[in-house]
Amino acid sequence: MYHFFVKQEQIGQTDGGAAAVTITGPDVNHIRNVLRMKPGEEILAGNGIDTDYLCRIEQIMPDRVTARILSQTESTELPARLYLFQGLPKSDKLELIIQKAVELGVYQVIPVNTRRTVVKLDAKKEESRVRRWNVIAESAAKQSGRVLVPEVTPVMELDEALAYAADFDVKMIPYEKARGMEETARAVASVRPGMSVGVMIGPEGGFEETEVSAAREAGFAPISLGRRILRTETAGLTALSILMYHLELSGDNASARMTERA
Repeated sequence: MYHFFVKQEQIGQTDGGAAAVTITGPDVNHIRNVLRMKPGEEILAGNGIDTDYLCRIEQIMPDRVTARILSQTESTELPARLYLFQGLPKSDKLELIIQKAVELGVYQVIPVNTRRTVVKLDAKKEESRVRRWNVIAESAAKQSGRVLVPEVTPVMELDEALAYAADFDVKMIPYEKARGMEETARAVASVRPGMSVGVMIGPEGGFEETEVSAAREAGFAPISLGRRILRTETAGLTALSILMYHLELSGDNASARMTERA
């Protein structure tokens, strides 16, 4: 089923008083001319925050599409907020990272400029890139059935990123010199619903040791992702996959316990 996002003010009522959403902007052309949808077909419309609606298209006009709300759907969001601090990689690797991170349930992606970062963006180029990164995030959110659209923030310096994560509940930094998986297991097991979790990933070439020390002082626990050295575009997605599995399993177990008690 096709998935679209609307702003809260686009959720209202039809002339007959039924709850409805009004889709405007580029999605109208996509519905009319690309998908060639017709009145009577069903879509999902999300408010980009916390709710998805199952809707039936009622009217398709040149500037807008009106769809009646049939019901609210179950949230697909993880019960904890995962923040990916990604050292800026070369070429278009960050686009892939954003796409896959959104599919894995990330809440926010924060590009980080570190000492070994090769890519240097001036203000004009950064503004353009951030817009594109957020378009990619929205597209991935639609494809994967997310209720919210994860934000990609402007690029931060490492010290800004560490300060941004100051109040997070759990913070981890995959590091090739970290030994064994015990600390990784402890860090992942400590994640609970409602928590905010930061994952700090270096660029190509990794972090300098002074940067890892600064991260440790800011509360980031060095963890291992295995005996192999992973590329920057692999490390963050691996960490997110582990966290997604842990949170999804925890949610399933909680639901099973509630069912048994009932």
